Amino acid sequence: MHVERHADYAALSHRAAEIVAELVRQKPDAILGLPTGSTPEGFYAALVAMQISLASVRTFNLDEYVGLPPEHPQSYHAYMQKHLYQHVDVRPKNRHILNGTAPDVEAECLRYEEAIAAAGGLDLVILGVGHNGHIGFNEPGTPWSARTRKVALAERTLQANARFFGGTGPMPTHALTMGIGTILGAKQILLLASGEGKAEIVREMVEGKPRVEVPATALQAHPRVTVLLDKSAATLLSR
Repeated sequence: MHVERHADYAALSHRAAEIVAELVRQKPDAILGLPTGSTPEGFYAALVAMQISLASVRTFNLDEYVGLPPEHPQSYHAYMQKHLYQHVDVRPKNRHILNGTAPDVEAECLRYEEAIAAAGGLDLVILGVGHNGHIGFNEPGTPWSARTRKVALAERTLQANARFFGGTGPMPTHALTMGIGTILGAKQILLLASGEGKAEIVREMVEGKPRVEVPATALQAHPRVTVLLDKSAATLLSR
């Protein structure tokens, strides 16, 4: 696990965009696993500012809320449109996001796994990390072999994300998410963490014993993981 400490959130966001841009220059048809949430917003803004063509890139988002249609303002379809897709040239046919309103969620999750495999697998997955160590929506206790599936969101996750749903209705209690096994199948993983509030889980992820109670510790087993931190998120690391 390679860990980089940057001066601030803007610097780590720019560094993340540089890593993705370099991959796309080397492999214009790269397969990217993309995150949502507040932490990646700076990364998306920096990537857009670079004005690199993403015309041949194919993207697979990590997750989507169960029950939210794409047009819902808090759906991850809407998030991606706002922060990335309306600003770049990723072709609509190359944008893959789980369907949270699929009538058969098991079939939808299987379809997603098959689409990733048919694309040749993920070249790079970009992650954030939750305060309880979740990656994607893989909550504590998730087996590391888990694939894309429907999950119940932990209470701490519900509390952390409730702020996004003020005035837009109740927050969904379930989501569809790439599994840890799906994420670990990527050729390269990039994780972003910012702020003092993430310092404790960053220390556990980087220096703690790998265990299913902290899903992010699964990343220690992957041969190509880069962790980008700002100074605040790195404060508790001992090395």
